[in-house]
Amino acid sequence: MSTHQTREEKLNMKQVLWLILKRIGASLITLFVISLIIFIGVELLPGDVAETILGQSATPDTVEAFRKALKLDLPPYIRYGVWLSDFVHGDFGTSLANGRAVAGLISWRFANTLFLAMTTAVIAVPLAVFLGMLAAFYRNTFFDKLISTITLSFISFPEFFIAYILITLFSVQLNLFPSMASINASMSLWAKFYAIMLPALTLTCVVTAHMMRQTRAAIINVLASAYIEMAEVKGIKRLRIITMHAFPNSLSPVINVIALNLAYLVVGVVIVEVVFVYPGLGQLLVDSVAKRDIPVVQASGLIFAAAYIFLNLMADVLSMLVNPKLRQSQLS
Repeated sequence: MSTHQTREEKLNMKQVLWLILKRIGASLITLFVISLIIFIGVELLPGDVAETILGQSATPDTVEAFRKALKLDLPPYIRYGVWLSDFVHGDFGTSLANGRAVAGLISWRFANTLFLAMTTAVIAVPLAVFLGMLAAFYRNTFFDKLISTITLSFISFPEFFIAYILITLFSVQLNLFPSMASINASMSLWAKFYAIMLPALTLTCVVTAHMMRQTRAAIINVLASAYIEMAEVKGIKRLRIITMHAFPNSLSPVINVIALNLAYLVVGVVIVEVVFVYPGLGQLLVDSVAKRDIPVVQASGLIFAAAYIFLNLMADVLSMLVNPKLRQSQLS
């Protein structure tokens, strides 16, 4: 019996590893397609990059030499292959705006974006799960309806609208937090937290709504199970049923929505960074588009795509690990 169980466990482990490898392969294919879209999109931008950067006063010889330096004289498929190969090897090129290495420009900016996303996640994830559990506990009560109305309002409002409301309230009226989230390497950790409080609160309002509603729906769905009814018949308190029985068995959809919102925090912060003039990768991307700094635009876009795909991959893997039913359905 023990040998039979060991063989089954090994077989299940191999099947799980195969599923994970399939997910990784699909993610790599998706990233490759996105890299094509980014490259083609940049190619279709109107105007000539060399003429735009050098200006109208540049001579034809200067423009031609600059085009050769940028390898714009080569066919698009060759340039795409060279760009993708260099990107894989960590060479993101040189910024056309200031001549600095793109990797150096992006690393600090991307670290700032991750810092803002992680700070928001530390606030939003526990808050969303807690509110979702409370809404499920007080289902169809005034508290549940109030929380649902507030979260639906936050989902309906665009990020910049919430940002400007928070600026007006906490910066202009109460003068508690700065309206511009400027940080630098010399600042202490507490000073950085204080500086990014408003953009973090803005993002918290947006992502908490999605995670809270999904948590509530997942727990309510589990509460309809037979073993939950049996626990209620035994006289177990409802709060204990939700926290100890319903919530652990609803982790799969909750993990999915949390991972998706974490991906949004990393990728979808562009508007918030622009509103608060935050020195993140989103702000750099917007500035680079305005300057026609093509290497920075391409590298930033592909890094955002890679981060989003990676977090979605982690969501799929974690969902399979915590939900055997989902794993078996994908194997069948």
